Amino acid sequence: MPYIQSAVHAFEPSYVRHSKQSFIGGTYRILADESMIDTPSCFDVRHRAELYTHKAPLHAEPAHRSIYIPETETSVAPCDTDILAITDEQHISSFAAEAQVNGNHALQAMPRTLQTVRTALTTAGHSLKRTGYAIASATRTTACTACAAATTVRNAWHTFTSFKAIQLIIKFFRGAQALWKKRMKFSYAFYTAIFFLLTSFEVLFIQWGMYSKPHYAKGTHVSQATKILNSVAGQLTKFVSQMWLEQKYLFLINFVALALIYLALICICNRFWIATATFGSVMSIYAVANMLKVQLRGEPIIPADLSFLSGGDTGNIVSFIPKDSEAFISSAVTTLLWFLVVCFICFVLDGRRKFIYCSWTHPFTSIKNILGNLTRIIAAVLSVAIFFSFTWNLSTPNSWSYKWIRDMGYKAELWNPTDDAQANGPAISFLNLTHVKAMDEPNGYSKETMQKLAQRYNKETVLINKNRANNLTDNNVVMILSESLSDPTRVPGIAYDIDPMPYIRSLKNTTTSGLMLSPGYGGGTANIEYQALTGLNLANFNSSLTVPYQQLVPTQKSPYSFNQIWNQKYGSNGSTAVHPYYSSMYLRNTNYNKFKFSYFYTLDSKKPIWHQHHIDKSPDVDDASTYQCILDLLNKQDTTNNGNPQFLQLVTMQNHLPYNDWYDNNEFKDADVSENLGYWDRYSIDTYAKGVNYTDKSTLAFLESLNKLDKPVTVIFYGDHLPGIYDNASKDKNNALTLHETDYFIWSNNASKSRGIKIDHATSYTSSNYFMAMAAEHMNAKVSPYLALLTKLRENVPAISRIVVQKGGRSKGNATYLDSNGDEIEKQKLSKTAKQLLKDYELVQYDQTSGKGYLQNTKFTQVPSK
Repeated sequence: MPYIQSAVHAFEPSYVRHSKQSFIGGTYRILADESMIDTPSCFDVRHRAELYTHKAPLHAEPAHRSIYIPETETSVAPCDTDILAITDEQHISSFAAEAQVNGNHALQAMPRTLQTVRTALTTAGHSLKRTGYAIASATRTTACTACAAATTVRNAWHTFTSFKAIQLIIKFFRGAQALWKKRMKFSYAFYTAIFFLLTSFEVLFIQWGMYSKPHYAKGTHVSQATKILNSVAGQLTKFVSQMWLEQKYLFLINFVALALIYLALICICNRFWIATATFGSVMSIYAVANMLKVQLRGEPIIPADLSFLSGGDTGNIVSFIPKDSEAFISSAVTTLLWFLVVCFICFVLDGRRKFIYCSWTHPFTSIKNILGNLTRIIAAVLSVAIFFSFTWNLSTPNSWSYKWIRDMGYKAELWNPTDDAQANGPAISFLNLTHVKAMDEPNGYSKETMQKLAQRYNKETVLINKNRANNLTDNNVVMILSESLSDPTRVPGIAYDIDPMPYIRSLKNTTTSGLMLSPGYGGGTANIEYQALTGLNLANFNSSLTVPYQQLVPTQKSPYSFNQIWNQKYGSNGSTAVHPYYSSMYLRNTNYNKFKFSYFYTLDSKKPIWHQHHIDKSPDVDDASTYQCILDLLNKQDTTNNGNPQFLQLVTMQNHLPYNDWYDNNEFKDADVSENLGYWDRYSIDTYAKGVNYTDKSTLAFLESLNKLDKPVTVIFYGDHLPGIYDNASKDKNNALTLHETDYFIWSNNASKSRGIKIDHATSYTSSNYFMAMAAEHMNAKVSPYLALLTKLRENVPAISRIVVQKGGRSKGNATYLDSNGDEIEKQKLSKTAKQLLKDYELVQYDQTSGKGYLQNTKFTQVPSK
């Protein structure tokens, strides 16, 4: 059988082995073109092609183009060349292929390109192989070196440990380890004892911070038994013993509240000593902080105060700590550190790592693991659920926890958190305020009712505006909350040879002025500010809502405030706020944004307040600096606000607590002729009096500067509350009303049409919710239906506050109503008109804060532009 192969191919042929056959022989024969004769030598020399011959015939089949030789039987006879068929479509003859390659350079170049690529790949492969060999060699060398070093260290270690002294030490620690593995697991009875002891201690420690040592006037005869009973220890003993003497289980209620927290921590972390350390630390810190707040502000910590921590104001609050408390805080910190050390030692010595057995790595390997894991999960979920249910339902009537604590003797006094915490315990008082509902829906509240109310006060607006010639927005209005400002000489028992505030006292005789009934004593700035900006009153809210700035406003979509009157007229630049402290205090940064102030200048605002002078050693920016900021804003109106009037809100800081003898050359120390004052009381009051005197002088200079402006300016000036430094006066409950009265005035400069105006009707006593209505009356300016309601209500009920004063103390939390002489009015004795106005006021407040906002589309708060 002949084997014929062309030596010319476009690509290398592939070889396919056929079935084994006998090899007889063959000769190379001339193909179709007799001018081309391929011999084996030609194949070998010209193209280095090899003819593979075996006993089994091979059929050369090129990958793309080749000569096709049909399979034939082996025979000794010569092969007939006619049986070779070469097709035009699938194959070409070797001669034609060679001619085509010689005539086509591209096809001739292709094998060379492939050979170049093949060579490059081969070279790269060799390089990678050499690199691999080098890395392997380096690795082997490193491993050998490491093994040698390890051998050296091991030999050295064996030599070292072979010494007898070292052998004794090793034997000692092996024995100790054996004993350590066999250490005792603390019993659950021991855990229970620690649980009850620590919880009881924390209840008493927190309650202890609510009491203070009583002071008795000189010459007053007090028996020793009375002194013991009224001492801090005596009051604390009574808090516990009333369970048996009066069947008031208030200690037990607070114990259960803290025990639920403790139990939840244990079940969540499943480590008794870690939970113990956490619970003890947190509760102790809370107790100390609560005690300090009671001393400084006269009120306990409430849930709304936690916003100070989330807002990053912790460091600022610490700066308020008085010097006389620093020693106690230092002792408390030391004790707490020792407590943590003891917990750590117990954690190390206790062989029981998990309070409830469980195995998360092998949860299903045994019944014990399965039951342990289920118990662990159920305990954690159940403990948290019980605590959440208990807390959530404390203020929900007819709920299980609400009924239980009242059956145990709890009587809520949430309108006064201090009294509530003293009587019922700070822990339960705090938890009672966690779930707050702003207002209950008033009877008759509906869309139809609110539409009729809007129509009624639209008519009242028309009647009032007939006699009003001016517009509010034609004037700049500066509302100044002067921190803690009040006349100290008005407090019973306080007297000075010189007047701390002579200018403000004289000014009040010539302009609209009087006393403001404040809901706070020693604190509550944000509440008075909220009433002044919104016209709403805390007396209408539920007693559980104590700080609207922290509990209500952040959750409202679009709360209304009086600065928006200027925004409606002049756009977003119609109002600006200034506060020489940090923006997050009382969440003012959030609330002012919701009130639509165009900018809020503070110490940490993007553009901080630009005047920050301090008087002597005082840590706070003085009033003169903040007044100058207001003057600068008024002077820049032509460039920043197109010359349009603005509403400017200012909250000062100069007279904020503490009062640590900040001022040099304080003449009020020698001028103090007060009697029966303790050292720290006199120390603080004299510092405060000097601060009031600085405010008086700064206010005089500020108003004189305003008189020089050629633009109308009206100032609403008021103190928010008295400082909580009058311990002797506060112990006499007959002074409760006096300690809630601050000074205010409304004044207009020479460029204003209302300069020299003094309103005498029902201005001697008022509350901050009426200030904007009074300012409109002072300026003879037109009002909105909302301001018309406030105007009519003030005429009938001059002052409203949540503080209620009766002989012998505070009553059950209903609002206090004062007449124009400052005398309390019982609600039942109010006129029919006054009762209807109060009902309408309650409906409006509910609609704005908790209702459906029916008045938003009625122009109820819109002031006429002409």
